[in-house]
Amino acid sequence: MEDSLGRILAESVVADRDFPPFHRITMDGIAIRYNDFEQGNRQFPIQGIQAAGDRQKTLEQSNTCLEVMTGAVLPNDADTVIRYEDLQIENGVATVAVDKLKDGQNVHRQGSDRTIGTEIVAINTTIRAAEMAILASVGKTTVQVRSLPNIAIISTGDELVKVEQEPLSHQIRRSNSHMLAAALSERGVPSSLHHLKDNKQEILFALEELIKSQDVLILSGGVSKGKFDYLPEAFESLGVHKVFHKVKQRPGKPFWFGYSSLHSTIVFALPGNPVSTFICAHRYIFPWLNQQLGAKPEMKLSYKLSEDVHFKPDLTYFVPVKLEVVNNAVIAHPFKGNGSGDFANLVHTDGFVELPKGELVYKKENYYRYFKF
Repeated sequence: MEDSLGRILAESVVADRDFPPFHRITMDGIAIRYNDFEQGNRQFPIQGIQAAGDRQKTLEQSNTCLEVMTGAVLPNDADTVIRYEDLQIENGVATVAVDKLKDGQNVHRQGSDRTIGTEIVAINTTIRAAEMAILASVGKTTVQVRSLPNIAIISTGDELVKVEQEPLSHQIRRSNSHMLAAALSERGVPSSLHHLKDNKQEILFALEELIKSQDVLILSGGVSKGKFDYLPEAFESLGVHKVFHKVKQRPGKPFWFGYSSLHSTIVFALPGNPVSTFICAHRYIFPWLNQQLGAKPEMKLSYKLSEDVHFKPDLTYFVPVKLEVVNNAVIAHPFKGNGSGDFANLVHTDGFVELPKGELVYKKENYYRYFKF
């Protein structure tokens, strides 16, 4: 149970007893018989105390009461609880200081939330803190969850160096792979990090081993038309079936997707520009992963733009945005930045909107689908 946070349930969770399992006191005060109050009695000698965790006591006589604590079981032959704030207690007698009571007030009735055997948490639910409370309440010390795929995140390119390394003037540190790994970790999915240099033989050897050992490969860079973009050719040599290469979108047009039928490995090869990588992962990889794990689909959100956006190419346009509440409505402010290489711009944004191809001007009064980073 303790290790299940963030995982997806592979079974439903049912109540092993009624919820609550007894008539539970919800206020500190006294327990009486409502009929005694209805008949005009306002003073109730205190017989004793029903504390939380004590065995159930019995209200032995009419026109008397038991003090009761929040969380305790309702005493036998009592049906109504009056909170201390509505009482005056003196010399062992509780005097009711209000004129009206409700029959059964301040009592959480047995089974009113769920009855024994009924489903509390459905299969394919992501386990959060609330679900963890239910697992603990029903004594579910072990729970079945969906298996997580083995995912390898692979950066490519001779220009990339390790994070702890001081880059030369013509080099940059690897950031895309750490960005993807962090985004997966936020979803409770672990991954391993790898790097490929721009060498055909090294790429072929490394990919062959990774395809055999991993369920999913996510690559960044090496899929465009550059002379050192060896990945499409390497995939073909290794028998990885290409489903598509290139998507009519900006950023992220060179996106490559395929699979190895021999090893059942899924391959996502993303463009190397950081914004392209991040947006493609959120638009395609993470929704696919949720579906594979059986997670419930994420809620689709749409927001208005704060201004008109002009875009001439006949491509779907993904625009990073910052959300703001204006007059009780959420408005998306476009952050155009300096292109798909401007990943520093991402820290100022909440997500992106998808502007469908075929329009020259995207009007601010229209709603567009939003994806959260």
